[in-house]
Amino acid sequence: MPDAVVIGAGPNGLVAANVLVDAGWSVEALEAQQEPGGAVRSDRGVHPDYVSDLFSAFYPLAAVSPVLARLDLAAEGLRWSHAPRVLAHPLRDGRCAVLERRVEETTAGLQTFAPGDGDAWLHMYEAWSRVGPHLVQAMFTPFPPVRPALRLAAAFRAAGGLRLARNLALPVRRLGEEEFRGEGGRLLLAGNALHADLAPEAVGSGGFGWLMSMLGQSHGFPVPVGGADALTAALVRRFQRRGGVLRCGERAASVVVRRGRAVGVITAAGDTVGASRAVLADTSAPALYRELVGEEHLPSRLLRDLERFQWDFATFKVDWALSDSVPWTAPQASGAGTVHVADGVDGLTRFASQIAMGQVPDEPFALLGQMTTADPSRSPAGTESAWAYTHVPQIVASDAGSDRITGRWDAREQEAMADRVEAQVERFAPGFRTRILARRILAPATLQAMDENLHNGAINNGTTALYQQALFRPVPGTGRPETPVKGLYLASAAAHPGGGVHGAPGANAARAALAHCAPTILLHRAQRL
Repeated sequence: MPDAVVIGAGPNGLVAANVLVDAGWSVEALEAQQEPGGAVRSDRGVHPDYVSDLFSAFYPLAAVSPVLARLDLAAEGLRWSHAPRVLAHPLRDGRCAVLERRVEETTAGLQTFAPGDGDAWLHMYEAWSRVGPHLVQAMFTPFPPVRPALRLAAAFRAAGGLRLARNLALPVRRLGEEEFRGEGGRLLLAGNALHADLAPEAVGSGGFGWLMSMLGQSHGFPVPVGGADALTAALVRRFQRRGGVLRCGERAASVVVRRGRAVGVITAAGDTVGASRAVLADTSAPALYRELVGEEHLPSRLLRDLERFQWDFATFKVDWALSDSVPWTAPQASGAGTVHVADGVDGLTRFASQIAMGQVPDEPFALLGQMTTADPSRSPAGTESAWAYTHVPQIVASDAGSDRITGRWDAREQEAMADRVEAQVERFAPGFRTRILARRILAPATLQAMDENLHNGAINNGTTALYQQALFRPVPGTGRPETPVKGLYLASAAAHPGGGVHGAPGANAARAALAHCAPTILLHRAQRL
């Protein structure tokens, strides 16, 4: 019997498993899919000569994560690559807001939008340079992060104190209007806020847009050389070299609870995998509590709170094998790994408002990845492995476009939405469609079938809105990975600090399990002596 069973071999589950084996525990990880990785996987399913990332692709949070740094995945062969430019937001008139690798080049570009905007960006970056390292440490430390919070408070005072705190609480539209006279800086902030489900008018979206923009400025948006699979492979190799056992194609059907304690897992095949110390679940919160544990083992207050749990936006994704690079009207976009495709901040607001009303957007904001630009190993020279995803409502009420999309996402609706995404790209890159050799459509239900944590393609395992963060994630409580069932820990992005590939939820759950078992271990050792 292993010391611990980890349900789910996504990035958080694999990080949790690695932390536990480092502490000397025996660990078995159960993965429902036939391969590990969760939302960190790649394949050649679009075209045999092209590597395509199935879900996540760019990893700024991995680059800055102290959790992943401690695992030293470079020793397992993981290498990173960067596009010449981090991010671009082209406009139809040929102008382009660009987040460059060097801050001096970013500021020079923003200065062309309006005098003084380059200095405004530099001022933001200087504040980040003082606050950023402490903020990251506080974010990725188990809640409450007492010592990192004290250091962060001191850094905040040095970087502007209450004024900086106010800026981060602002809606990103307001933050952009206060800081920049021109469109460039506003576009970079607002587009980055919509990497989560935060509309330009949402409270706190300014802080998230600032965080992602400054991470891009300081660390870039790196990609694993060879595809997202390389990151998963490094985590798996490290785990198995230390004695860990990975079992793919083994779906967990329920958590075994005896006398209020998790003691193992029953698989869909009917096998029981015991756990002498802990069960860690890299699953969504609703799936863990409602399906794996069962209401009879949970307090009624938690069950009532789960009724208010909010998913983030559903996701619709298209992968392409392109015969040539994307023919952007704005040439600066050609060197960017990530491209935001929307008609200005107003276009972003319109897009988010349509989703809020349950409408499928008629001109969807497309977050587009130029993967060969970021990593030349992804496709033959002169070609581009590309993708774009957009968001749609979790529950579709109507279609803002003319295709009568209902949210059934049958073949007709999938093709219509993919055409709509391509038409949006074509507005900013005329001739784009003529370069498509092959495409693959990943509709909301398809994404969920490939990774059960992606509920209708919800990529953050719950909304990023302030009312479901920290103490409120996944429901109001302590913000910690412990659950009402002893020995059971929530190890997914449903727990603090939330979405993104950084491993913190998995590491936090593993540390909690180790801490709770430490007194018992010491007692057993004393008894043996």
